[in-house]
Amino acid sequence: MQAGVEPRLEIGSEHDVRFTDLLANGQGVGRVGQRVVFVWGPLPGERARIRISEIKKSYAVGETLEMLEHSPDRTAPFCPVFGTCGGCQVQHLSYGAQLEWKTRLVRDALERIGGFAGVRVAPALGMDEPRAYRNKMALVVGASGEAIELGFYQMRSHDFVPIAGCPVVLPQLDEAIAALRRIANDSKVGPAFRTVKHAIARAGASTAQSVLALTTTEASPEIARIAGELAGALPGITGISNSFAPPSENAILGRKQRVLWGASEMEERIPLADGREARYRVSAASFFQINSAMVARVFIFLAGLTPARNVVDLYSGAGTFAIWFAMHGARVTGIEENRAATVEAQANAELNAVAKQTRFFSGRVESVLRTSAGRQALREADLAFLDPPRKGSDPQTLDALCAANLPAIWYLSCNPATLARDLARLRAGGYVLEDVTPFDFFPQTGHIEALARMRRPDASQRERR
Repeated sequence: MQAGVEPRLEIGSEHDVRFTDLLANGQGVGRVGQRVVFVWGPLPGERARIRISEIKKSYAVGETLEMLEHSPDRTAPFCPVFGTCGGCQVQHLSYGAQLEWKTRLVRDALERIGGFAGVRVAPALGMDEPRAYRNKMALVVGASGEAIELGFYQMRSHDFVPIAGCPVVLPQLDEAIAALRRIANDSKVGPAFRTVKHAIARAGASTAQSVLALTTTEASPEIARIAGELAGALPGITGISNSFAPPSENAILGRKQRVLWGASEMEERIPLADGREARYRVSAASFFQINSAMVARVFIFLAGLTPARNVVDLYSGAGTFAIWFAMHGARVTGIEENRAATVEAQANAELNAVAKQTRFFSGRVESVLRTSAGRQALREADLAFLDPPRKGSDPQTLDALCAANLPAIWYLSCNPATLARDLARLRAGGYVLEDVTPFDFFPQTGHIEALARMRRPDASQRERR
């Protein structure tokens, strides 16, 4: 092709492309002439022969026909359904390269979206063994002819991918997959599974306990009748529940829960830097981090920082971090929208003997902060700790924190884009970003947690409102 001549780009056209970057969803990024093209499979530094499958206004999407040059960071995926199942995006990238890439994802989001030029982002902290770490799984239950299969949704669709096991979940959960497949196809008890849409299980890495929730459209007497036999076949099971009345067609959990056997909760224990353990009793539906080993690593990191005396813990879930702060001498006010999670947080405070140092409010964070109790909590706090969902915090909450003039805000996020957006709003309210530390809670995927620490330089001189 002549220099300066733009290559012809159309559906079905084939091109030799050098890839330079990787998106969080696992797509390689290259160019055909001046047009950006996204393709699943290639890694940065690799060349591939591709075929264009979609053309949009500002980019194109292609499919890999042949790999022409390989990156030294490429590694063999360890799961037989990688590339089809939507659970993992980067098993083909070596783990050291994953950590470097995720550090760049955080830094790039802060610079591009938040405008934080030259921000200090520490190298991402990862796992010694980045497999068999997830303490929760949500399986799709589907019929294949006469057989009942368990699996996940296909990447970028709701097509069903049957699995025999999953190498990124805890070993006891992997064993549970095989046990559930046997039970679901047993001639005596299996027919009850015809009504099940999802099987959600959570296990304790430290205790090997597990709980199971089976989601059906309506309360299932069939599942209730086989609960005892289910319990006898599942490793470490402490409770089985029926989750029903899902709020939408694609919802994994129902609005209602009914315990059918045992208890609704299992126990997890997270080691602290001083040799103690924090204990948590959580259900399959709990708002609790899915990687217990990395929670322990965050705890170690927090132990090296200046301790807080009074903490407001926003989006507090089952009390994971509220209890850590209380066990290190702080008085903590936790706010969480989900009522069931608030009840669990209160019970976990009792379990760890910190109930007198903690209080938990149930309600939308921005609404609770407008109450007299919420305003008082902000007046008394010297630290706000935020751990919101992927959508991030809301402007009203961030503005309330700025108006309260808290000395410090620590923000733990699982979405670099919304983190950057929210930190920019806090910066506009007078806060300075000190540092950001990524934690790899989700090895083999494009997800990354990051803890950002912000301070208010004039907090000690200004009157607290």
